[in-house]
Amino acid sequence: MYRWILFDLDGTLTDPKEGIVRSIQYALEKLGIHEPHPDKLQSFIGPPLLEALRDTYHLDEQTARAALGYYRERFEERGMFENAVFPGIEELLSQLRANGGILAVATSKPTVYAKKICEHFGLAQHFAAIVGSELDGRRSNKDEVVAAAMEAVGVRDVRRAVMIGDRKFDVMGARKNGIDVVGVLYGYGSRLELESERPSALVNSVEELKTVLLGRSHPTEGRMVRERPPHGSAESDERP
Repeated sequence: MYRWILFDLDGTLTDPKEGIVRSIQYALEKLGIHEPHPDKLQSFIGPPLLEALRDTYHLDEQTARAALGYYRERFEERGMFENAVFPGIEELLSQLRANGGILAVATSKPTVYAKKICEHFGLAQHFAAIVGSELDGRRSNKDEVVAAAMEAVGVRDVRRAVMIGDRKFDVMGARKNGIDVVGVLYGYGSRLELESERPSALVNSVEELKTVLLGRSHPTEGRMVRERPPHGSAESDERP
């Protein structure tokens, strides 16, 4: 059973679609860009926002940073609370802690926002650490966030640590730090996106995630994408 369990926030613990999408629409309107299709903006849930704004709308660095500032205007005021905890998450976190798990949040969202969201929705009590990026852009890559979260909770054995997330960035960040990763399909990453990065397991629901993390049974075929080779083998992704 895993001892150290790291969770992504957006699309894994909570469904932030309304607040993020509305805040991005607000920012784009400030730039004179009208985006009438909210579903198109779902891709902004998960990756570093500055990069996503720059690449999606072909903005130069200065304009992208202005857009990020406008986004934060609305997000700080109300967008972060236009959000909802996925059903079953609170029960899962409680059970993991009762079983001796040490939990952390590892998110690309700025730490200051992640802490406020977790506190507002009553999740903060479950986590030994809540780690995100910095408002000035530092620690924006997911592998850096995962590494910082692992250090914050004192991971001593990477074989007993796991990352949970809904986007490829979560899988990539975990793999770079030599730990297992479970991809969740109830968030905002597609099966194709997640499978392409070869997570340790892939689950469809919070209930299936509970089964994997609490070790009640081995993931059934169809949930499991690819079981990683044992750590220390020639094929292992664990770093020395």
